[in-house]
Amino acid sequence: MNARQGAFQGAFRGTFAVALLLVASVPLWVPGSYYISVASEVLIYAIFTLSVDLLIGYAGLVSLGHGGLFSLAAYTVAVCLGAGFGHFSAILLAIAITLAGTAVFAALSLRTTGVGFIMITLALGQIMWGLAYRWVGLTGGDNGISVASRPAPFGVTLATPAHFYDATLIVFALCLFAYWMFVNSAFGASLKGTRDQPRRMSALGYDVWLIRFCAFMFSGFLAAVAGILFAYRAEFISPPTAALTASAEPVLMAISGGSGTILGPVVGALLVEIVKNVASAYISRWNMMLGAIFVLIVMFMPEGLVPGTARLVRRLRARRSKAPAT
Repeated sequence: MNARQGAFQGAFRGTFAVALLLVASVPLWVPGSYYISVASEVLIYAIFTLSVDLLIGYAGLVSLGHGGLFSLAAYTVAVCLGAGFGHFSAILLAIAITLAGTAVFAALSLRTTGVGFIMITLALGQIMWGLAYRWVGLTGGDNGISVASRPAPFGVTLATPAHFYDATLIVFALCLFAYWMFVNSAFGASLKGTRDQPRRMSALGYDVWLIRFCAFMFSGFLAAVAGILFAYRAEFISPPTAALTASAEPVLMAISGGSGTILGPVVGALLVEIVKNVASAYISRWNMMLGAIFVLIVMFMPEGLVPGTARLVRRLRARRSKAPAT
């Protein structure tokens, strides 16, 4: 049994290494700058989905207002650059302001759980959308705000899609590592405890509200990073970035890929973004196709694509091991 587990782990590591090489070499084999830009968007939304899945999968809290935090970071970068700030100052201000907004979101929404939490986050997200749409003097309203330039860290310009993809990949790898460290730490275990047995955790002396608040803050930080990268990639920000669909999409990505897993949000973001940006060029009713995919996932892999695929692999391995004995 140990030999089988070792073989499985070796195969998984080999597959992961191959996937890592493919992701790192995207600018070398992906044709055209458009698809390289789409690959950057996949990584950005993977970070955004990780921020949402931290609450869904590990805290048991479904947020429909993260689009407001995502757009807050993007708007802050655009406004600061338009006011003459440097890129480094604009990024720091975007993170700081988004964390302050996250604290407000958490203080208001964590007063309840379940449907109440969903409704409060939804209302807060819609408030952010209303501000982006109506505060024309700051946000430009429907006209939006353009981002004049991209940063050049260590003298390397990010103006080309390939260079921007490389920078986005580095940031994504750092966020994914931080996410893995967070959920596998002692604090991550206590967060899972608040999800499964909040009353027992409270009886044991844990501050359930504070644990959820800290998780919400880290989630807001990841959303801020994704919003900043999105503003630089699109070089434009407008009110639809804060709309309800912007908050609902990462929830669907997390659930379809596998909530409460490390790779699930990444796979879900890859699925949705490929359908939106690649398949939509060939299929006029791509929304219907995406809906059908979600229905099939819920029917046959309700736990998500990553855990569902792992379950199928285990079944196939079990059948193969039983076949010689029979």
